[in-house]
Amino acid sequence: MRVAIATGEYHLGGETFINRHIEHLFGGNTVVVCGRFRGDNPYGKPYFVRRDGLSGRDIMVAPWWLLRNRVRHGTSRLPFGEAKEALIRFLRDERVDVILAEFGTQALALAPLANTLGIPIFTYFRGTDASKAIRTERMRSAYRKMMPRLAGVFSVSQFLLDNLAKHGISHPDSTVIPSGVDIRRFAPQAKVPLSFLAVGRFVEKKAPMTTLRAFAEATTKLPNARLDFIGDGPLLEPTRALAEELGVSSKIRFHGAQPHNTVRDRLMSTQFFLQHSVTARDGNTEGLPTAIQEAMACGCITVSTRHAGIPEAIDEGETGFLVDEFDEAGFAKAISSAINVPDLPAMSARARQVAEQRFDNHVLLKLLERHMQDALVNAPRGTGGVHNKASA
Repeated sequence: MRVAIATGEYHLGGETFINRHIEHLFGGNTVVVCGRFRGDNPYGKPYFVRRDGLSGRDIMVAPWWLLRNRVRHGTSRLPFGEAKEALIRFLRDERVDVILAEFGTQALALAPLANTLGIPIFTYFRGTDASKAIRTERMRSAYRKMMPRLAGVFSVSQFLLDNLAKHGISHPDSTVIPSGVDIRRFAPQAKVPLSFLAVGRFVEKKAPMTTLRAFAEATTKLPNARLDFIGDGPLLEPTRALAEELGVSSKIRFHGAQPHNTVRDRLMSTQFFLQHSVTARDGNTEGLPTAIQEAMACGCITVSTRHAGIPEAIDEGETGFLVDEFDEAGFAKAISSAINVPDLPAMSARARQVAEQRFDNHVLLKLLERHMQDALVNAPRGTGGVHNKASA
């Protein structure tokens, strides 16, 4: 089965879950349809760039098409004119059998065209596309119109499916499949005592300053405790300044953005993983953070929040600790509880075991393939985007 992976930008090294699909789904029999191309094609895949500039003729007719698509489909994202014809040629020339749109917003752009061509289309909800993106009724309406065009829906967490359903957005064939982790590459090594790690963008949703203050409070009497931050973003410098203000700079190391292999190497020897995820003011949430799955695979004891799909991964008191969002004092207490677990190796082993059972990406990839195949076999002709010749 030849699959077109639709994504916003290609290639992004941090999107390990999408890259895994591009490289391995159905034996790597894939092509890429991207919004923007970043100049790197590490997997040597045929690719098509949807936003590669409009021709003079398309520029002239753009206002009409944008208005038409907004009225009919609830979104102006759909390709039109010469760009649409070029995409059709690409999909036909590459003999694409099915489309997997990574993120619901990508499915919005491609579902009507897929239906016209009779190519089944699935989408994968991962976080912001099922939280921040649906704050407006316009986007919610567009999703509702899109759902019947899809052959099936995947999500990294039940939380995201429930969040969509609260707004009347659902699909009868919806399946939770976490992004997963390569448990063969992410595995425990000897742990450095009192080592802590936080990985992620320095943005509101990750609450790095809350993480820092809670760590400082919990380790006041532990001079050997060390917290490493990996990532960059707009809150990096304010967080660095806060470390100076709190007088804990000697305990904190800011590494900036790092390659995925560096993150893995650090996780393997880290004892505790910290992630105080919160719902941002614009409604943006996590799905089920890949970093937490990787940390558990490496036997890290995770301290995090009851946010989005995180409680679907962490069994409180068994593999880690959870507090409510924005509960800084509670987060500090949870860090102390983690430090004082009577049998740290046993909890570390349980975290690893859960990762093996729930997040083995080899198993999850096969599960994704099986669900796609089953949906195509079982779906009635002419519905859900399966060989549906509905007009665009």
